[in-house]
Amino acid sequence: MQLNNGEFQFAGGISALELCETYGCPLYVYDYDVIERQYKRLTTAFDVKNLKINYACKALTNINILKLMNSLGAGLDTVSIQEVHLGLLSGFKPQDIIYTPNCVSLEEITEAVKLGVRINIDNISILEQFGAMYPDYPVCIRINPHIMAGGNSKISVGHIDSKFGISFHQMPHVIRVIETTGLKVEGLHMHTGSEILDSEVFLFGADILFKQAHHFPDLDYLDFGSGFKVSYKNDGIETDIEDLGQQISKRFTFFCKEYGRDLTLMFEPGKYLVSEAGYFFAKVNVVKQTTSTVFAGIDSGLNHLIRPMMYDSYHSIINISKSEGRKRIYTVVGYICETDTFGVNRQMFEIQEGDILCIKNAGAYCFTMASNYNSRFRPPEVLIYNGQHHLIRKRETMDDLLYNQVEADLFQATLQSGENMLDQLNGQKETVKQENQNKETE
Repeated sequence: MQLNNGEFQFAGGISALELCETYGCPLYVYDYDVIERQYKRLTTAFDVKNLKINYACKALTNINILKLMNSLGAGLDTVSIQEVHLGLLSGFKPQDIIYTPNCVSLEEITEAVKLGVRINIDNISILEQFGAMYPDYPVCIRINPHIMAGGNSKISVGHIDSKFGISFHQMPHVIRVIETTGLKVEGLHMHTGSEILDSEVFLFGADILFKQAHHFPDLDYLDFGSGFKVSYKNDGIETDIEDLGQQISKRFTFFCKEYGRDLTLMFEPGKYLVSEAGYFFAKVNVVKQTTSTVFAGIDSGLNHLIRPMMYDSYHSIINISKSEGRKRIYTVVGYICETDTFGVNRQMFEIQEGDILCIKNAGAYCFTMASNYNSRFRPPEVLIYNGQHHLIRKRETMDDLLYNQVEADLFQATLQSGENMLDQLNGQKETVKQENQNKETE
């Protein structure tokens, strides 16, 4: 989205304000051109013989986004059986989907086997059970490299106290399970966290993965996860993909020569592909001056975009109804009945009630984490593709809130009982009234 002649526009001259008029606020908008740019940047950064980018679809699972990823040539990284089904419905082939669950039942993993997708196992208990049931089904093993990395403790997943992965110190146990069950290990995987800026973190983890790979002679791929940082403050602070690609490619190529054959280098970016493509628009309901703060209260809340409250994440916020004039400092808050703050002390062009604010970097872990808290409707989603805007999810209605609710007969019976009691009371009142009238007559 760019500012052209005082108006914020998407490709094709699509006005952001007109989108808000057409579809209403709050509103999610995704720009395909940004997704394509990010995907191509990744694929050109790594110079290896075999490269596979699997989109981590938990970031944004709209089926139209999944279809676009498939058309670009990406595979799909999934973490639930429902995401697997979405991937298959979107046209991904089973072999292009990798299923990386955590703390799920063996029954769910069995369903994934029946669907024919790649399986990534991250604990020894399931590995033993899986090997006993499906010794001929190839698996990937998720290794915990004991690396503390990531922009927030809630998204750091590769450290020693993390629930994710099998500690690389437990490899002797893993090898015994593999030898006992006869399982074929086709891949090794690791993921240290999200919002990683330092390339050395990836390189350190790569060395651990390379070392463990020599224990498994039949590997087809190594999956390095993701965690690439994108710029949230328009300050250019992000993972240097080109530098990382050069260094990882060099080490991976050397490893393949040592290993004796070329493997596939895999990554599973989510945020990196879709975060900057997303924009969240909301209307200002009220400008509230207190003794110390000026609040801009919008027609949304943490029910629609929870990242600032859950992760203390920063999202740039601009007033798209104004492109010039005096700037003031605001704290942007929502309408949920608890603290739901989008940004504190943000400087932007003076806000009036009815103005439209845009929250940037709203493509990843925003709509997918939305809820109906306070019984609010989830907003619509719009895709900008080839200079045209397309509605890809409708705004919810009261029917959606009630769709799976069932009015139990118990309450119908209670209601009927209450009505009967009311009838009895009314009858008693009429009897007393009649008796009093009779007395008066006497």
